Amino acid sequence: MSAALQATAHPRLSARVGGMAPSATLAVDAMAKAMKAAGRDVIGFGAGEPDFATPGYIVAAAERACREPRLHHYTPAGGLPELREAVAAKSARDSGLQTQASQVLVTNGAKQAVFEAFATLLDPGDQVLLPAPYWTTYPEAIRLAGGVPIEVPTTPEEGYLASVEQLEQFRTRRTKALLWCSPSNPSGAVAGRDLTRDVGRWAVDTGTWVVTDEIYEHFVYGDVQMASLPVEVPDLADQCVVVNGVAKTYAMTGWRVGWLIGPSDVVKAATNLQSHSTSNVCNVAQAASVAALNGDLSAMATMRAAFDRRRIMMHSMLAAIPGVTCPEPMGAFFCFPSLLDVLDRPVRGRTPKSSNDLAAILLEEVGVAIVPGEAFGTPGYARLSYALSDEELAEGVSRLAAVLADAG
Repeated sequence: MSAALQATAHPRLSARVGGMAPSATLAVDAMAKAMKAAGRDVIGFGAGEPDFATPGYIVAAAERACREPRLHHYTPAGGLPELREAVAAKSARDSGLQTQASQVLVTNGAKQAVFEAFATLLDPGDQVLLPAPYWTTYPEAIRLAGGVPIEVPTTPEEGYLASVEQLEQFRTRRTKALLWCSPSNPSGAVAGRDLTRDVGRWAVDTGTWVVTDEIYEHFVYGDVQMASLPVEVPDLADQCVVVNGVAKTYAMTGWRVGWLIGPSDVVKAATNLQSHSTSNVCNVAQAASVAALNGDLSAMATMRAAFDRRRIMMHSMLAAIPGVTCPEPMGAFFCFPSLLDVLDRPVRGRTPKSSNDLAAILLEEVGVAIVPGEAFGTPGYARLSYALSDEELAEGVSRLAAVLADAG
């Protein structure tokens, strides 16, 4: 071997994966749980999951599936035929989206659906418009596929919703897609029908693909209604991928079943990708998901009523804190307050310069875990989930308010 070859050095990790940050939401939740396990009195606002058990009829379906030999073996990579049919039927029932089972790919949670959608659509250098605040996984999925996330900033005054004019301002010749999430994680914003139609028509007119995340579709409050892009603008269907799953609606976050719906060529390519990565999703979880989708939405309605009550409570408590600005969330189960006006002030002997700093102070001083806005592309903000008990919610926000009241 030549000296030149012997001297060649390679990085231990690939640039694509080595540069990825861990999921901030999962990290905060894990930290809060670890501190609780160690005996600390911690109230965690980090988890993005319902604090309810999976309904019993779904668990019973999983138990039956465990005894079914057919499900002890490999099944089609794209999903059990009966689940793909159930997804198509559920989509027509719940959002009005008419699709075929062949246009459904069952994935290991909606998160895998997001990764596979971008892996299928993007080439290196393709740009994806990403309204901020955004879910922490979106930019990582885009980058892993070789794409470039282009942040489109929004504000509380705009209700954290990007307008067509803003999207057009950030569109370039390299723009391939838009990531759209309504109801939104982390802001709780919900795009109305008018905005949804405007965005859909803009996407059609500009030839922009849309990956639309509808995982929180059933958690909308008051008079607000969910509007699905390809339903409101049918001409968009051939350049739109819908991401969804059972995680939130049926309190099944740990079961890891999601899906993407899209044009046949996209679904076929994404299925090929999945056949070389994870193969089929866990058959027991798929069978449970069939039962979930074929059942009614009564358990979801119970959860939504609880979330609505907590939403009102958390928003009113946060809005009453001097220096905190918090639009009323109309969807999902998060509040997303601006903390910009309480930064750079002494708090418990320290001066937080960022929401990261403030989150550390809250956790260390009063045992309150929030997810800082840096994780969502909005420094100076924070996400607080109201998917926890009324008592914990009131106590946790009271602790936060007491700390901020000390700010000089």
